[in-house]
Amino acid sequence: MLIEMKINGLAMDPYTNMPIVILKDLELKQSLPIWIGILEASAIATELEHIVLSRPMTHDLLKNILDQLNVQVEQVQIVDLRDNTFYAKIKLLIDEQTIEIDARPSDSLALSLRTGAPIWVDSSVIENCRSIELSTETTEIDCEQHEKLAELLETLNDKDFGKYKM
Repeated sequence: MLIEMKINGLAMDPYTNMPIVILKDLELKQSLPIWIGILEASAIATELEHIVLSRPMTHDLLKNILDQLNVQVEQVQIVDLRDNTFYAKIKLLIDEQTIEIDARPSDSLALSLRTGAPIWVDSSVIENCRSIELSTETTEIDCEQHEKLAELLETLNDKDFGKYKM
């Protein structure tokens, strides 16, 4: 089952110092933290802050190309979580035909912000995220630590996200 979510903000993982984009369902009952790279966080933050750059960045360029070709981004979907990696799809409407493009969640989310496309997350991803064991090259985070982090992220409100709130 797909659940519609929105970007609630960006945060930093206190264990790995990696950016996290926080998705929340429309009723603000469920959240999904997705760890992303610094550059991807910058692309999302730029749009969240409505910063207009003098030249288009990659996601802006992609939106401009899609606009010129009359291609609509119908929605983005976070569809899977395997081996601590999230998977996404971008659904495009081209001449009344929908096609799916495999994409990284961070790119999908940055594009959805620029196009106003809704974000959908498979409920299995939310459930799997609550039970994964996170690992990086320098830090092992066990399930108990992940659950504590997830609880912390779920209790944060817009004020806690500082300048990156939505």
